[in-house]
Amino acid sequence: MKHFIPLLILLFVMVGCGETAVSTPAPIAPTPTLPSALMSDEAVVQSFPSPAYGAQAFLWWKPGMERWSEGAWPHEIKMLDKMGFGWVKQEFSWRDIEGIEKGAYDWWKADQIVNAANDAGLNVVARLDRQPFWTEPADNQWKENQPPADLQDFGDFCGAMADRYQGRIAAYQIWNEPNLDREWGDKPPSPTEYTALLKVCYEAIKAADPDAIVISAGLAPTGTNTEQVIPDTAFLQGMYDAGAADYFDVLGLHAPGYKTPPSVSAEETAVSEQYGAGRWFAFRHVEDMRAIMVANGDAAKQVALMEMGWMLHQEIHEGYTWHGVSEEEQADYLVEAYEYAADNWQPWIGLMTTIYFADQSWTEENEQWWWSIVLPDGTPRQSYEALKAMNNG
Repeated sequence: MKHFIPLLILLFVMVGCGETAVSTPAPIAPTPTLPSALMSDEAVVQSFPSPAYGAQAFLWWKPGMERWSEGAWPHEIKMLDKMGFGWVKQEFSWRDIEGIEKGAYDWWKADQIVNAANDAGLNVVARLDRQPFWTEPADNQWKENQPPADLQDFGDFCGAMADRYQGRIAAYQIWNEPNLDREWGDKPPSPTEYTALLKVCYEAIKAADPDAIVISAGLAPTGTNTEQVIPDTAFLQGMYDAGAADYFDVLGLHAPGYKTPPSVSAEETAVSEQYGAGRWFAFRHVEDMRAIMVANGDAAKQVALMEMGWMLHQEIHEGYTWHGVSEEEQADYLVEAYEYAADNWQPWIGLMTTIYFADQSWTEENEQWWWSIVLPDGTPRQSYEALKAMNNG
């Protein structure tokens, strides 16, 4: 979530790191007039219920996995079940499964996670990214997340995943925030290059499991336009220009609320210093992205929110203090977000993924800790209890 920084702060950080912005950045895609631009006569394909309720968990390194098959599930799965949420998003890092060499798969942890979620009646959404070291060029420095030298290597991995978990992993998110350089090997983000990666994975998944839902990468909402960052509006239009519409079933987006209550429009947020003075600081910026879909003749697809939430107020991470909210506000805003979507975005809204069930290793020093609805030890925040009551009321 570290891209969620006001424009002035982000530019300050870039200057301080010695990075140079593009002298003639690509134009930002215009936002069609709303709300008429959200409308279409074309029927929407219901890949997900509208909306579908999900949350992100971090189960990969959990202890005691060998007992999950006996029903000794981790607290995340138990709490999701009690919460009434039917979908769990989990990262399946490529390097953790095929890390030694091509074709040398280690499925044990993935099997435990998928089996436990299925046994609990949860639908799994798998995020696929984070390359193994053997896929990188010989002269390349290691990067946390970057596309492989040969895209087909990623396609082969995607196909192997879909073949092994046919009918057991319901949906796949292909990469994360490719409109940021740090998620693209510290190279300038490229919607054309991302579309090429999306294509090989989509085709491999569909060949192995035609019923699996393929979701494009969640895009980071931002108005910054440099060598390091491309606005999500411009990146999405670039994807369409590159032919990406043929290679995803559902559009993936990220929808943090920052300081803005979920029902406040992007227009109002754009002129409010309190809310950040940018359309992308609104939860309803999702409508801007939906309008681009409609303008490109892609209205039949749903939108999936792969990350959504509000960050609690804190003083440790200075760049994020401005948009912190109280625990009560976090709880109220999350409930209101689901209710607003159900009232106004059907049938095109699909999966809505709340962040996070915190990773067991996080502390207050981790910025993500302040977004979480459940703490690492399983302690629920008010937001968890509110969402549980919403779905069980």
